[in-house]
Amino acid sequence: MDVFGYPLPALLSQLLLGLVNGAFYAMLSLGLAVIFGLLNVINFAHGALFMLGAVLAWAGMEYAGLSYWVMLLLSPIVVGALGVIIEKTMLRWIYKLDHIYGLLLTLGITLVIEGVLRSIYGVSGLPYSPPEALQGATDLGFMILPNYRGWVVVASLIVCIATWYVIEKTKLGAYLRAGTENPKMVEAFGINVPLMVTLTYGFGVALAAFAGVLAAPVIQISPLMGQNLIIVVFAVVVIGGMGSIMGSILTGLGLGVIEGLTKVFYPEASATVVFAIMAVVLLVRPAGLFGKEK
Repeated sequence: MDVFGYPLPALLSQLLLGLVNGAFYAMLSLGLAVIFGLLNVINFAHGALFMLGAVLAWAGMEYAGLSYWVMLLLSPIVVGALGVIIEKTMLRWIYKLDHIYGLLLTLGITLVIEGVLRSIYGVSGLPYSPPEALQGATDLGFMILPNYRGWVVVASLIVCIATWYVIEKTKLGAYLRAGTENPKMVEAFGINVPLMVTLTYGFGVALAAFAGVLAAPVIQISPLMGQNLIIVVFAVVVIGGMGSIMGSILTGLGLGVIEGLTKVFYPEASATVVFAIMAVVLLVRPAGLFGKEK
């Protein structure tokens, strides 16, 4: 069966590939949106911390024999702890300054992390196989679904929706939002706002590390794997609306699918379609699709 002159299985395969990429976009842009929305910091180090999560998963397997499932939990914890150190020692001194200072600081952190890992591992890819339980594929009748790619989409959706629910629908999320808007009032209720801010940054970068472990069997692991991806993710955040949690999730998934379909119908534009959409959105709605107009 053909759709617009293309075989249906090939079209669905590209759609799935786009959905997998969209899952990574959603996870990473969600972490960026959490950090910007609650801390007002443009975290350019997000791509490097995404890469660090993947490298830690590989190192855990290579040096300690730790399984994928163990590293799926351990890598985000380690990177989240690193994020806590970064926030407490560097970021907290620039919250009241212009956004450019946060951008430059996190860019410097990115260069340091990438430089250290390049000196250790070089730039060649590090192999990482999917866990045995997720290897192979499932025949759905109309297409062959690689089990691991299906897992990536499901795991990403669960984490994204759970994060949105906690921030938007729970008392903890209300405290987080209030603490960024009026910290003195929240502190009057006995809540430790600086600790809450620190843990928020740690959680945001832990999301990036979680996405890195998910990406390890799909994207070849290297110290540079986060560079190109983070540029697209920033575009996703801008299109969805800076600081919008649901906007980041929906936009990330949607743009991944659009990018995948573009590879079928007009491959030459697949690398630029996200940025073309960003330009149009900024012209029509500068705050983004889900952002709040000031």
